[in-house]
Amino acid sequence: MAFESDKVMFEVYREIEYSGQYRVVYFTELQDHNKETEINRALAGEHFYDGFIKNYRKEEAKQIIENVLARLNSGESVTPEELEQSLGEHIA
Repeated sequence: MAFESDKVMFEVYREIEYSGQYRVVYFTELQDHNKETEINRALAGEHFYDGFIKNYRKEEAKQIIENVLARLNSGESVTPEELEQSLGEHIA
């Protein structure tokens, strides 16, 4: 069983008020100075996928997420299920 400190909570969303781009926010890594802004931006967006990644090898998981964001932002069709499959063992 993973402890809360062993995982990172995140959400992938599409901005609908700004650029229309897909973005990710890692909630458990936000600092006090940007927490409210980032949470509000995500809440105002269109939800795509959320979950937890393991803290162990999280940089690999973040790169997978960034690759999927690049595909989405270039107009490619990617489903939430495909993102989840891509993350595979990184999901907490």
